[in-house]
Amino acid sequence: MALAHGCQLPAGRRPQRWLAARPFGMTRRGGPIAPVLCQADHHRNHEHASARADNSQRQQERNQVADPMADDVNLPAALFERIDPSSDAFFYREPRLVKHIDDATIAALTNYYAEVLPKRGTLLDLMSSWVSHLPSSHADARVVGLGMNAAELAANPRLAERVVQDLNQTPLLPFETASLAAVMIVVSVQYLTQPVQVFGEIARVLEPAGRLVVAMSHRCFPTKAVRAFRELDPADRVRLVSAYCRLAGGFTAPVFVDRSPAGADPLWIVTAERADSIVSR
Repeated sequence: MALAHGCQLPAGRRPQRWLAARPFGMTRRGGPIAPVLCQADHHRNHEHASARADNSQRQQERNQVADPMADDVNLPAALFERIDPSSDAFFYREPRLVKHIDDATIAALTNYYAEVLPKRGTLLDLMSSWVSHLPSSHADARVVGLGMNAAELAANPRLAERVVQDLNQTPLLPFETASLAAVMIVVSVQYLTQPVQVFGEIARVLEPAGRLVVAMSHRCFPTKAVRAFRELDPADRVRLVSAYCRLAGGFTAPVFVDRSPAGADPLWIVTAERADSIVSR
C-alpha cells in the first residue's frame, strides 16, 4: 500500500496479520487508562534507545521542509481504519487526567511554544484535555479548548472557552474564518479519521500567517489510533501529517522540527502557517 515519496507500510509485514494480531493492551497508572507505545514504535524501541544515547545529536534541532506527498494523491481509506470503530463518545465518556508524554518532553514542547506561538490573540488547543502546556509568557493569549470530555476541559485552568465536539463525527470547526492566531494539536492527530477535512478547517479559521503546530510522540490509545499511526515508521508519520497540510490546501510548506529530549519520549513537530491567500470553502 504505497502512499508516495517512500511513505508506505513497513516492509516485510503483512497488514492483514498486523490488524488481526492481538492489540497492545491498555495499562493503568494510578487508575486511569494511559496510552501505550504505538505498535510500530513498540517494535523499534531499541532504535529509539540507541538514538537517544547520542546526546549531542539529540540536542540539536533539525529543521527541514518535511517531504510532502504529491498534491493529487488520494490517501487510501484503509490507512484510517481503527481496531475499535465504535463511537468515540463511548470511549472518551470517562475523564482521563493522565500525561501522554513525560515531563522532559512536555518541557520541550512548552519551550517550543514560547518560541513560535503568538503571545496575544486567540489560540485553539484542538483535541484538548486537562492541560495545554503553554508557557507563562503567553498569559495574555486567549485559549480555546476543543476536546471530547467536558470534565477534562473543565479541569484545564488555561482555557477561556471550552467546546465538546467529536471531530470524527463533525469535522467542521465552530469558529469564524480567519479568527485564530494559532492552532495546536498535541499527541492526538493519530485519532483523526477525516484529517484532511479537519486540516482544511484549520486553514479556514487561522488568520493569514497564523500557525499550526502538530506535536507527535510514540504513544497512543491503540484501539482508537488509525492504522497509519499504528503501522508507519515515525518518519512516514511526519510525511503523512505533512500530506494532510498539502492536501487540505491553504498552508505554506510544512516544516519538520525534532525537539526530542535525551532519555525521554520523542517530540516530533510538523508546523506550517496559513498562506496569505486561501480559497473560500
